[in-house]
Amino acid sequence: MVELPWRGDSSANAPTGHADAAVACSLQDGTLAVYEDRVVIERVPRSKFSDKTIPLDDVSGVEYERGVTVGYIQVRESGVEADTGGLLSDPVDENTLHFAGSGRACALGARDALRERIGE
Repeated sequence: MVELPWRGDSSANAPTGHADAAVACSLQDGTLAVYEDRVVIERVPRSKFSDKTIPLDDVSGVEYERGVTVGYIQVRESGVEADTGGLLSDPVDENTLHFAGSGRACALGARDALRERIGE
């Protein structure tokens, strides 16, 4: 079977190494893990961005866009300017991960877990 890059966010590819996370999602351009005190973003090798850990105290918000074909979740970090995308494009920055239809439920769960933890 051919592995297509936009099919890399299924529950069959559940991320490993995040047993203590409230939510961990394997999405198109990396893994997003929400813990009680931090958010961890681990990038796929093809990404131009590096892995990153954001203390929960630095998270100022979270944006979730379901999308028609591809959606995104963007972690807003204090002191870091977030990309807004364009008329026909999604944001691309160090705190944004994209997902296809199979990743929507997990990304939505990550959004809700983040909102709960930051009081949004």
